[in-house]
Amino acid sequence: MSLTNDRIKERLIEKFGESVSKFEEPYDLLSFETPKENNLKVLQFLHDDDELKFHFLTDLCAINYPDDKGKELAVVYHLHNLVDNVRIRFKVFTDIQQPDVFTASKLFSSANWMERETYDFFGVNFIGHPNLKRILNVDEMDYFPLRKEYPLEDQTRVDKDDAMFGRGGTIS
Repeated sequence: MSLTNDRIKERLIEKFGESVSKFEEPYDLLSFETPKENNLKVLQFLHDDDELKFHFLTDLCAINYPDDKGKELAVVYHLHNLVDNVRIRFKVFTDIQQPDVFTASKLFSSANWMERETYDFFGVNFIGHPNLKRILNVDEMDYFPLRKEYPLEDQTRVDKDDAMFGRGGTIS
C-alpha cells in the first residue's frame, strides 16, 4: 500500500490532534501548519514513524507576512519520503519581535546551512543551532534584507525611468 496524503494527515491528527491544522493540497502537495513550539516534535515524528519515513529535508526557508500581527514570519519545511516518493510541506509562524524557532539541525544535517541562510535574510533565531551566524551577508549588517520593511525602490529617482529598461515610453 502506497503512502497517501490522506494517510499522512490521518497519522498527524492521531499523534498531534488539533495542533496540526490548515491542511491543503495545492498541486497534490500536502501542506499544513503547527505552532512553532511543535516544529521539532512534528519533524521527529515524520522522520521516525515507520510508515511515514520522511528522512530527507529538501528545503527550509522563511516568508515575511508583515500585515499578519504576531505571525509575521513563517518558517517553511519541505520534506521528502524517498521510499514512497511523497513530499509534504509544513509551516510554523513566529512573531517578528521574538523570532525564535527550535533548530532542526540535529535531526537533519542539511538544516544547518539552510537555517543559517534563513537567519541571515529574515532574522529567524534558531534556538540550539550550533553556529548561527551570517552565511552570505556581511557580519556588520544590522538588518535582514528579505523582510518587507523597506520600499522596493525610490519612485522619485530620475535615473530609473522605465523607458531606459524597455518598459514603455521612448528614450529622447
